[in-house]
Amino acid sequence: WTRGAILTPARCCEVKGERLIQVRVWFPVFLPLSPCGRGERIFTGFQGLFANSAAMIAVMPQTRGMRITDIAIVGGGLAGATAAAMLGRAGIDAVLIDPHRVYPPDFRCEKLGGSQLPLLRKTGLAEAVFRKTSHDREVWIARFGRLLDKKPSDQYGILYHDLVNAIRDEIPASTAFVEAKVASIATSAGRQTITLSDGEQISARLVVLANGLNLGLLKTLGITRQVTSPCHSITIGFDLATANRKPFAFPALTYYPEHASHHMAYLTLFPVGAAMRANLMVYRPVDDPWLREMRDRPDATLHALMPHLRTLTGDSAVNGPVRIRPADLYVTEGYRQAGIVLVGDAFATSCPAAGTGCDKVFTDVERLCSVYIPAWLASDGMAADKIAAFYDDPAKRACDAMSAAKAWSLRAVSIERGAVWLAKRWMRFLFRLAAGLLRPLGNSASREPADHRVVPVRTRT
Repeated sequence: WTRGAILTPARCCEVKGERLIQVRVWFPVFLPLSPCGRGERIFTGFQGLFANSAAMIAVMPQTRGMRITDIAIVGGGLAGATAAAMLGRAGIDAVLIDPHRVYPPDFRCEKLGGSQLPLLRKTGLAEAVFRKTSHDREVWIARFGRLLDKKPSDQYGILYHDLVNAIRDEIPASTAFVEAKVASIATSAGRQTITLSDGEQISARLVVLANGLNLGLLKTLGITRQVTSPCHSITIGFDLATANRKPFAFPALTYYPEHASHHMAYLTLFPVGAAMRANLMVYRPVDDPWLREMRDRPDATLHALMPHLRTLTGDSAVNGPVRIRPADLYVTEGYRQAGIVLVGDAFATSCPAAGTGCDKVFTDVERLCSVYIPAWLASDGMAADKIAAFYDDPAKRACDAMSAAKAWSLRAVSIERGAVWLAKRWMRFLFRLAAGLLRPLGNSASREPADHRVVPVRTRT
């Protein structure tokens, strides 16, 4: 009843270590419709796999919604979007899975700077991100209501969802986006099967877990978390505006606490678009009544905490909602598994006050997508010992250690009592004061010296 066949190639994949070509096989079938022999030729078909080294067809029934890819990225936040953009630009077949096609507002990282900038440039996405940011160029440093320094700054303000969406815009069209939640993942040393909430399945050689703080999916894989410091710090975000709506005198400001009993790391003010954004970093229990006061009466609470702040900000007030986000420090256990790799917060958290979260994300993703994934795809399998090379990468391990050390050291120097910590706080104050006094000497003659106003206030530490 058949005469010939039409083969439509789809893509290459690997099953049980053997390189295969997925095809659609169409058989023309002649069906007699009458005793006279007249009939009609129709096409029927099935999905099959041709092995490169054999002429036989391994028949595989077509599964509803099945996708085949090399890399499946679960989570489309900063880590996942960066990975998708880097892999797509490198021509690596990848799928990004996230329930939101456009990333929604989320109170997280709100500026980039320092060591994060060269890391971002390594991803190849820096210029696209910088176009969406506000560059401060200079930051004023203050404590006790005293302006200590005006130093050049290379910080770029951008709200987290705008940052993620700017990076998503750089994902090539060849990288598929699946708008769904992941229900389960079945892993092996060969291929991984991801089942989505709508029943669709994705077959991938490697799963990149970039789903941040979400623990449910990890538990199904036997991966657990150990909290090393519950509510290690709390970030409070809001806009600050002058009473007359005119610009502030400073382009950006970092204000340090006046006493350890204030349980505060610092207040940073920086431009985001036309607004002056504020991030206040504090160390308090999550049920501290002070947090409710800060949400309900932000102006009074803010200036009770920093009574000399208006020396720098003038007559100003909190404008809009106050966002509060506690941060636990945790490490992940049981993650050395076949077929799956964790990046960013899915692997370990950082302290927002220490400002190392983006360092960790960009280090993880850059090393994974530039070094390890291309090498892994060049050979068969995704065994645990193969993936372990990423976790043991010297640059990654150094970044993780730096992030943890800064989280603990900043907390200690901000709130610990005793003569040693008192001396350290005064040393930091004097160092910043000296840097501000000496800075004009290093500037060119054409540049006006910094304005160091001295306000007579009673100082405590």
